[in-house]
Formats: sequence, structure tokens, C-alpha cells
Amino acid sequence: MAEIIPVVLCGGSGSRLWPASRDSYPKQFLALSGPDSLFQATLRRVAGVGFGPPVVVTGADYRFLVAEQMRAIGAEGDIVLEPLRRDSCAAIAAAAEIAARRDPAALVLVLAADHAIPDRDAFLAHVERGRAAAEAGRIVTFGIRPDRPATGYGYIRPGAELAGAPGVHAIAAFVEKPDAATAERYLADGYLWNSGNFLFAARVFLDELARLAPGIAGPVGEAVAGAARDLDFLRLEPAAFARSVAKSVDYAVMEKTERAAVVPSDFGWSDIGSWSSLWDLAAKDADGNAAVGEAVFVGARNCYVSSPDMLTAVIGLEDTVVVTTKDAVLVSARGRAEEVKTVVARLAAEHREEATQHRMSYRPWGSFESIDRGLRYQVKRITVRPGGKLSLQSHVHRSEHWVVVSGTARVTVGDEVRLLTENQSIYIPLGALHRLENPGHIPLEIIEVQSGSYLAEDDIVRHEDIYHRT
Repeated sequence: MAEIIPVVLCGGSGSRLWPASRDSYPKQFLALSGPDSLFQATLRRVAGVGFGPPVVVTGADYRFLVAEQMRAIGAEGDIVLEPLRRDSCAAIAAAAEIAARRDPAALVLVLAADHAIPDRDAFLAHVERGRAAAEAGRIVTFGIRPDRPATGYGYIRPGAELAGAPGVHAIAAFVEKPDAATAERYLADGYLWNSGNFLFAARVFLDELARLAPGIAGPVGEAVAGAARDLDFLRLEPAAFARSVAKSVDYAVMEKTERAAVVPSDFGWSDIGSWSSLWDLAAKDADGNAAVGEAVFVGARNCYVSSPDMLTAVIGLEDTVVVTTKDAVLVSARGRAEEVKTVVARLAAEHREEATQHRMSYRPWGSFESIDRGLRYQVKRITVRPGGKLSLQSHVHRSEHWVVVSGTARVTVGDEVRLLTENQSIYIPLGALHRLENPGHIPLEIIEVQSGSYLAEDDIVRHEDIYHRT
């Protein structure tokens, strides 16, 4: 039996779970209910017998996050970089092209990186249920049997069961997100939530795409043919990919093809569309409260707390969400948690960094956290993984002091190279050519004090970089 090639779509900004999720570090990379991020949990779900190495489609901004999170769980596969966002159909088309080049008879399983599916065995049983239909030329999606009249999802009206594919139905119609009254009717009439996950033969999908959406198929095919390797990544050719029409796979293919089919599914699924969704999934105490991190509840009922970095106490509240990060706090009625997007839009309009940036930033060599900032100075905690090497760089507007907290640092300043260990320090004058490396076997941690007239990240002139950044 042929292996299934998983395709994981790993883009998106993730502002619906602000302040934990932001453009610089969206929700698929967060560990929201266990040790793994949603992306890592997705990869684990399709690892092992029956599955080939995954194809992960992401943007250049997230490439090192994807690579690091894959490395952390021992996952290997193709990391495909979109030059710009062109909605879901172009991303799926590129992955299908790559899968078909790997194996012309490949079956492809398309998954979102930011969905939660706690019951892996039930999920795999539904995938197996859809295999016969996919092998027979159907483009199969997984429709979730709703447990409430939700207004935030699109729906599928299933048709008759397919001959030779027990448990798989034709699709009678796709319908848009309904109002509350219509959602009640859909629930009563057996409609399904549209999960946005798919199973199909790569060549079948590509043939249908060429027929129904040539404005996507042609440019994406050219972008894959002209793709170039960059370290561990495959960069799609940008000019061709930019010519692709931006359209969702539902609009481009699924609503037009006669090959669409659906597996009615009850494996437990959530797209984690709001903090309230996490309360739905979480284990709760006798009063209906749930927490990630340390929390104390006094006279509170049906509350959700996410507070990984500090103790949070909730007194006398009901149906409330409290989320704390190192630079922002969200308090919301649980039923209005989706309105956080209004907060993010307001912060963005005011050009507040909290709208998109975390205090913690991730780089291919490790991470840094801004821990204090004032007029003409900034303090950062920098962590460099073993073997990590920052770019050879200089600054136009600032000087720096580095103090090693733990590990060993190899520091280049001009023509001098020094090894520094715990409690040793060094000064980097303004304009000096310099580099920081970790030659050791444990993470290197330093405290950096910047001083100068301009301290933003774009005051970096890179002279040499092993990660090919500019």
C-alpha cells in the first residue's frame, strides 16, 4: 500500500489568540495544551508507518522556526517557502506538485498546522476510511459532525454515500458561515463543519486544478520547476508564484469539481479560533475553571487562564478569559473572546509593537528577549544554541556590552578573537566589526546592554551570514 505524503500548511498570522500569538510567533508554534506546539503535534499525528516525509509549506519569515521545531522532535521533510501569500490553493498546489515529483502515484493528506486533534487513533481511522475514495479519484475532505450551532465555520451538506467507499459521501453543497438561526437549522439537518483538511491523489488534484483554475496551476507549476535550494529550504521561484491567483482551495476547486467527497468525522477537532476554544478543550476543575501555568481561582466559575510566566489569581469572575504574557494582559468575557481581533487592529493602527512583536524573538542561531528599555539604552537576554553563530556585523548608532551568564562564547571584535566564560564581559565599540558564536555543547546565555541614539533591529549591517540573511 502506497505511503501517504502529509502536507502541512504552516502560514498565517494567528492574531485571534493575541497576546500569546502574534505575527512574529503565531499560534501554530505555541505549546497551548502540552509540551508540543500545535505544529509539532500535527507532525507527530502523521509520523510512522503509512506516511512518508512531510512537505511543510510556510513563509520565509517562519523558516527557521519551522526548521527548529522539526529538529526538536526529530521530524525530517521538505520545507517549502512561499515568496508571498497567495491563499491556500497555491500553497496546496505547490505541495502537490512536489509530492507528485517524489512519487507520481502519491496520495496527499493536507493538514493545517494550527488545528487541535487530540484523538490521533480516531483521526487515522477516518483517514483510512477516506483512502479508497481518494485512490478512486475523489478529492476527499473531512467534515466534522457539529456539537453546537457554531456561526464561525463554513458548512458542508453531505450527499449520498459513495459506492465502494463506506463512510464517504458525495458533497451536495458547500455553504458559507451562517447566522445563529441558520446554524441551528444546519445542526438539525445533519450538515458538517468544513475542517479544511483534505486527502487526494496528487495527480488528480493537479489535473482538476489545471481544468478549473489555470491561473493558479500554470504559475505554481512554473514556480516549482524554477525552485532553488537554500540551506535546508526549497524556495519557490518568486516571479512565477506572484502571477498565481490568490484564492482559497474551496473557491478554486472544491466548490466546482464533481470529484469532491466528504468523510463525516467525529475524531474531536478544533481550529483553535479563540481563547474560548481552548477552554472547550481543556481539563477543568469542579467549578469549570481551566488553566495553563500557575493560577488560583477563588469563587470563580467557568474561567480560562493562560499564564505560563507568572502566578495569576482570579476572584469572583465567571465565564472569563485571562491571558498574561511578559508585556501584555488580556481580560475578556469568554463569549466575546473572538473580539480580540479588534484590540489587535487598534494597537496596529497606533503602531504599537505589542500588536505584532513579542518581547522574545527567535533567530536561526537561538533567541533574544528584551528585558529592559529606556532613553538611549536597551537590555537583552541572548541565548545561542550549541554551534550557533550570529552574523559578522556592525552597528551605525549603538555600542554594546556583553556579559556571559552561562556557557562559552567565542567573540570576534575587529581582528581579535576571544573565548569568554561565565562572569566575563567584553565591550563592542560603535562601528566595530563583531560576531558572537557558541562553540560549546550547552546553550550560551549572555546579557547585552545596548547604548546609543537608535536601538532598533534594523541598525545591523551584515557583512557575512551563514544563514543567508541580508
